[in-house]
Amino acid sequence: MRGRLPDASPWQGAFVKVADAGIMDDLEARGLLLSRGVIRHTYPFCWRCDTPLLYYAKPTWYIRTTAVKEKLIAANEKINWYPEHIKQGRFGDWLRNNVDWALSRERYWGTPLPIWHCTACGTHDAVGSREELLQRAADAKVASELTDLHRPYIDRVELRCLECGGLMRRVPELMDVWFDSGAMPYAQWHYPFENQTTFDRMFPADFICEAVDQTRGWFYTLHAEAVLLNRTEDAPEDISYRNVICLGLILDDKGRKMSKSLGNVVEPMAVIEEHGADALRWYLYTATRPGEARRFSDKLVSETLRRFLLTLWNTYCFFVTYANLDGFDPSTAGEGELSELDCWVLSELNSLVRRVTDDLERYDPTSSGRSVQQFVDDLSNWYVRRSRRRFWKPVLSAAEGSGADADKLAAYRTLYTCLVTLTKLLAPFTPFLAEAMYQNLVRSVDGKAPESVHLAAWTEADDELVDEQLIHDTRLVMRVVSLGRAARSKAAIKVRQPLAVATAFVHNATQAEGLRRLEGQVLEELNVKRLEVIDSAEAFKGRNAVEHPKDLLAMLPDGASLAEDEAGYAVGIDTAITLELADEGVARELVHRIQNMRKAAGFEIADRIALYYTDADRLRDIFSAHGDYVREETLAEEISEGRAPDGAYAEEQTVEGEKVTLAVRRVS
Repeated sequence: MRGRLPDASPWQGAFVKVADAGIMDDLEARGLLLSRGVIRHTYPFCWRCDTPLLYYAKPTWYIRTTAVKEKLIAANEKINWYPEHIKQGRFGDWLRNNVDWALSRERYWGTPLPIWHCTACGTHDAVGSREELLQRAADAKVASELTDLHRPYIDRVELRCLECGGLMRRVPELMDVWFDSGAMPYAQWHYPFENQTTFDRMFPADFICEAVDQTRGWFYTLHAEAVLLNRTEDAPEDISYRNVICLGLILDDKGRKMSKSLGNVVEPMAVIEEHGADALRWYLYTATRPGEARRFSDKLVSETLRRFLLTLWNTYCFFVTYANLDGFDPSTAGEGELSELDCWVLSELNSLVRRVTDDLERYDPTSSGRSVQQFVDDLSNWYVRRSRRRFWKPVLSAAEGSGADADKLAAYRTLYTCLVTLTKLLAPFTPFLAEAMYQNLVRSVDGKAPESVHLAAWTEADDELVDEQLIHDTRLVMRVVSLGRAARSKAAIKVRQPLAVATAFVHNATQAEGLRRLEGQVLEELNVKRLEVIDSAEAFKGRNAVEHPKDLLAMLPDGASLAEDEAGYAVGIDTAITLELADEGVARELVHRIQNMRKAAGFEIADRIALYYTDADRLRDIFSAHGDYVREETLAEEISEGRAPDGAYAEEQTVEGEKVTLAVRRVS
């Protein structure tokens, strides 16, 4: 090495970090030491063996990227970044503070720097192709026999200097491997030597994805080479990719970067075998937005499986169970007459299709996934739950005739539409679940349908089915119901116990009107007989009602329970329970218990039963007043007082402090 000192020191051959102490001792002995001590700071170590690394200032070859800095910045404006802040943040800062690209490396094997140096006149030439290499080779035979253009084999080829005719040898350096990565769009098609038409069709890429550290790696080298190589009017675009999703790093559950040395690496296959690939995919899509570091935990994937995938699967199973029971065939069944609940969920569904499509067009999978997750939750916990009686109606009472059938048909058709649409929306996110549902819901009834959900056309929103006001009003109903349940919880009154009055405080007259229009849903959900709606803007002269809870309580009956939220909504319930309300509450509680007994006895959903109870004055009164309700809800054809016949399933229960025996027997 030029300028190297003779190896004559006492520490010859010692590793520099080991020699530090001896050098300081020597300097101190000669009175030349200014100071000594330990300074703690971050320091580079080899990621394989943890050996401290040393940096040397060395000459290198550069690409003068600073000469095209403004073009690099301008081209970045054409790229859609997600998350968006990376564009002008981490990546934009890197471009604005651009320095020349240190291109060369010193290694034994790799892609050679294609520069030859004349040993006679000192000229440097860059060779641009294998053909040029063969034409200029000093020994054509050596060049023609070369099959591997990497170093060290390429170094056998010497060239003739075009300036003086002297012998040229390749400079010893290799190219930065990141140059290869940036050249990928061209190298994969051997462009510009062939496949020009294919390259023009495929370049630039629609979409790429990598971790955030690639803003100074692959993302940059792709971008820089596209700008450097495509600067003429007839050249392809000066960007290498149109859209990029930039991912944050995945950390362990303690927030540490995963590494084998720490022993905190999570094996993906173990997670997939435990929870399924779809659960892992959904967690990665929706848990954290791209660009942010995320903590990974097996428990979080399990929670994703429980909260979303199983909720969807249970909704799907609910539909399949009842559709098979009633012989519903979507290919031949009519439409039915849509209820307000059907219109709402179809409005939400088509709004969802529009949002998911727009978000995916922007390469925002997180917002898309979270929108789907919210819809599935509403579908299960609002639409299906509120529609359960509609699916039961024809089974419970054939005497209701075509009206019940038409209503149930509308419920089937609506839920079927929602589930089929979800299979298409979920196909990019949870491909296996989407395919399983699609095969059963679509392919099993329509042999002409696309063979796979992944071959089906993307679903499109029907804007005519979107009723924005209905969506807003139903959202308000959900909020009021949630607050009403919170008020019940504060008063320790179960929802099965009917109450006389609930009072809802809303922001304005428009909301009050919408809530009154849908008050039937509130009455059913809160199990109250009457709903009072108060426009807070009018009642409190523009003040936020929630800021004045005493004023709210003053408008409610004595002993009322009140719940409010930060958005300025509140709901109060009258906690007074009359004897009539108490009896109805007991009847609802009995229905709940009898349904559990049906399950414990192993009865099918449509099985009709006979119900028996032992002597009990309280139960006798309840069944006398509410027997029709109990029969309808439990599919009981008869309710008898006295001992149950042999073979009946019986349980001892405590009802209103009185011990009784309830029994159920299948009759059909």
